[in-house]
Amino acid sequence: MAAKALQNSTFVWEGTDRKGAKVKGEISAQDPALAKAQLRKQGINPLKVKKKTGSLLGGKGKKIKPLDIAFFTRQLATMMKSGVPLLQSFDIIADGVENQNMRALVLDVKQEVAAGNSLATSLRRKPLYFDDLYCNLVESGEQAGALETLLDRIATYKEKTEALKAKVKKAMTYPIAVVVVALVVSSILLIKVVPQFQEVFSSFGAELPAFTQMVIHLSEALQEWWFIVLLGIVGSLYAFKAVHQRSEKFRNQVDRTLLKLPLVGEITYKSAVARYARTLSTTFAAGVPLVEALDSVAGAAGNVVFREAVNRVKQDVTSGMQLNFSMRTTGVFPALAVQMTSIGEEAGSLDSMLDKVAEYYEAEVDNMVDNLTTLMEPMIMAVLGVLVGGLIIAMYLPIFQMGSVV
Repeated sequence: MAAKALQNSTFVWEGTDRKGAKVKGEISAQDPALAKAQLRKQGINPLKVKKKTGSLLGGKGKKIKPLDIAFFTRQLATMMKSGVPLLQSFDIIADGVENQNMRALVLDVKQEVAAGNSLATSLRRKPLYFDDLYCNLVESGEQAGALETLLDRIATYKEKTEALKAKVKKAMTYPIAVVVVALVVSSILLIKVVPQFQEVFSSFGAELPAFTQMVIHLSEALQEWWFIVLLGIVGSLYAFKAVHQRSEKFRNQVDRTLLKLPLVGEITYKSAVARYARTLSTTFAAGVPLVEALDSVAGAAGNVVFREAVNRVKQDVTSGMQLNFSMRTTGVFPALAVQMTSIGEEAGSLDSMLDKVAEYYEAEVDNMVDNLTTLMEPMIMAVLGVLVGGLIIAMYLPIFQMGSVV
């Protein structure tokens, strides 16, 4: 564990170059002595080397997100296509990264490569950020001598995948936002506004309408038990998250339920189809055999229904069945995806056809999310209008009745 901590250390240095000019920067090394040795190899006379606080995975700085990895991959692919050496590319990328955790990760990978390891091997030692699919594609690129081309494909894959995830997340967020806003507004009215009317009603000396009594009882209960209600909501959310992380059976049930929900279910379904097509297209275009590619697709499916379907497809393809026929027998994939796969197999352009399937369903998800957003805006206003209007009517109903009697 200690060696690993040293390996991940980042040092801030100051020194002079061969011309005597003052320079400074950061370097990743196991200890200050090795950092100075590396600087001397680069023609720098180190005057001051000290460990930087807040290094990888344990200090200050933002969390490394999948989008950061996609951006790193795009930069690396662009530089290698431009003829920049791999190690120098790492330095350039690290200098331009603001997130110090990401910078430390890039420099750490550079140190692994500089030590003689392949890029794929170096990335495999960071499984938290580079999954098996990513590393397998990099390895295929290194073996084929086309690393820059594979990195470009990986970057496109990561960018498209993250964009798709963001759209699905946006679609999920809107219904939740409606519920949260409605609950907050209703709670404020019941706790703060209704008691003011209740004091006025107590002087009437007449029986209140049933609707008003119901609202008053709800207000009294919420005033007395608001902390228990809040604790119950927070506890339920925490319990859901904990069970979702620990129970595979529960996660699978959530995945199946999501596909059955109105609007959100269709968005989830089409995004899963797009992810399947995009992953299979990328791996197959990289020269990965179809059966091995389906292994990667199953792992990246993102939904248990599609994962199980892809595993069945893999078994069928292993036994000699055509991909399109196997996809049709699962009953999971849409007819368009099956037909495009069939055309791709017959024409010998499976990766190209799958890429078109991915683009089509990504555009479908994009349109559906935009439509859902447009639909939700008036829906939020309608829900809030009904809640607020209902509470106002309940409070003013006794006053109206008293006015009619007079």
